[in-house]
Amino acid sequence: MSLAKRATAELFGTFWLVFGGCGAAVISAGFPKLGIGFLGVAFAFGLTLLTMAFAIGNISGCHINPAVTIGLWTGKRFPGSEVVPYIVAQVIGAIIASTILYLIASGGPGFDLSHGFAANGFGAHSPGGYSLASAFIAEFVLTFMFILVILGSTDKRVAIGFAPIPIGLVLTLIHLICIPIDNTSVNPARSTGPALYVGGWALAQLWLFWIAPILGGGVSGFVYDLIWSE
Repeated sequence: MSLAKRATAELFGTFWLVFGGCGAAVISAGFPKLGIGFLGVAFAFGLTLLTMAFAIGNISGCHINPAVTIGLWTGKRFPGSEVVPYIVAQVIGAIIASTILYLIASGGPGFDLSHGFAANGFGAHSPGGYSLASAFIAEFVLTFMFILVILGSTDKRVAIGFAPIPIGLVLTLIHLICIPIDNTSVNPARSTGPALYVGGWALAQLWLFWIAPILGGGVSGFVYDLIWSE
């Protein structure tokens, strides 16, 4: 299948991840009395990834995350010549999702971008007040483990067809751990979309949510290829 078609699948997949996951956080997490809370948001991210993995995994591989693309490249599962087109498509999908989410959420009572709009942050902008160092370590380690699960689940020695389940579940687990720390990124595209709307502090802190996940993903791919690949 052509690169253009695969990149388009990545755009739609990332759109769904950001719209579903961030949408749950912005619209449903704190809804009076019936809000889904951290647990619901964690499952929303996991379910969006699981459903897209089944929907477009056979088309593009369902990276829908620059850190995954980098990890698969360093793990020798993805050609370097296609890394940039995939990442560009992912970021565009995230921005479109954030735009539509903004149009919907801004029509509700009490909407205010100062509440965060599901943007990632540390320090004063961390849900639990966690430091820059805490956020960086968490994003690096959790992305490392995320890519490790992806590479292991999609290894040719593993039964075909089940990979979306552990991959979706591990993203849920990652969010259960990390939402209080920095709202959970492990995905630079997911971080970029909301940050563009929040502006200010969110854009100033966005660098961490690109560097830490990409480093974690890149190291994970290298380690998996070094130790476990045939």
